[in-house]
Amino acid sequence: MRVVELAQWVFVPVAGALLADWGADVVRIERPEGDPYRGLAVLHELLAGADVFLTNLRPGALARLGLDAESLRERYPALVYARGHGFGVRGPDADQPGYDASAFWARGGLADALTPPGHDYPIHQRGAMGDRNAAMALAFGIAGALLRRSRTGEGAVVDVSLLATAIWTLSSDMLTALQAQALPRPTDRAASPNPLVGTYRTADGRHVQLVYLQGDRYWPDLCRALGRADLADDPRFADMAARRAHAAECVAELDAEFGRRTFAECAALLSTLDAPWAPVQSVHDLLDDPQVLANGYIGEVRDEGLEPYRLPAVPVQFDEQPPLLRRAPELGEHTEQILLELGHDWEAISALREAGAIP
Repeated sequence: MRVVELAQWVFVPVAGALLADWGADVVRIERPEGDPYRGLAVLHELLAGADVFLTNLRPGALARLGLDAESLRERYPALVYARGHGFGVRGPDADQPGYDASAFWARGGLADALTPPGHDYPIHQRGAMGDRNAAMALAFGIAGALLRRSRTGEGAVVDVSLLATAIWTLSSDMLTALQAQALPRPTDRAASPNPLVGTYRTADGRHVQLVYLQGDRYWPDLCRALGRADLADDPRFADMAARRAHAAECVAELDAEFGRRTFAECAALLSTLDAPWAPVQSVHDLLDDPQVLANGYIGEVRDEGLEPYRLPAVPVQFDEQPPLLRRAPELGEHTEQILLELGHDWEAISALREAGAIP
């Protein structure tokens, strides 16, 4: 599959990188010095043999370049036309520029939903959080469109916006809002509806996260592992309803038990139970997490003349193998190769360079 990508920054280029990691031949078009209109003839030569056109230019810019969906689909009916954008292709803000911090984090509700009560300002998001989530959705949509094309012979227009990705990410909150109910907010741990779903601090300042959604199933075994069989027999904690009614007392008991053990002791204790829990880790902890390493979730790029370096791998694996990570090509590294494949001779390539169409 050949993908022609006309995009910049993170969101849509990450979708192109995902497709490349999965085996697609991605030709990335970057702006050369000079008028970008000079390069349109070469772009159309690429599109004539392309399976996917991938872009994040705004609708107005695409229309001015003659690269809008209607024009390209009419000219290349089997083409999958995929675009990533901030706010969608319809409505009053379709042509407004959008980054993940604006379209995903701010307007999409994440900043409000994740800011703890009492903060004067919304918290900042982590870098490119919305971009990478939206990129995965866009790559998924392209794969679906290619499957449909293999059955019908027809291309499709695939759209993913940062705003839509935010709404999907907050689906649980959205369902609550659609029912006109109050949205969940971070609350006092002592008021938890289920004390067995929460975070507990260990004696050495680390934390463990319990996720015992089926509290009645796991509570007796947890009590025995903690050496507190009496808690399992305590009528205040007899079942889910009782623990909810006495949440503050239950949290206090668990705080005391985890608080008198080190993290290593708590981890060893919880590992004896067939129940869901996890250590609360930092990003630095992930670098040496044995589960991360065993599954190849952090890969290594090796290239002649360069020191090896590590990168997060694409989360999708085929046949239990992570994708082979490669360095990104230098600007213009493959320009001449691609033009020669299209049938241009060296004289034509020189003319394009002199015109400013290629670097």
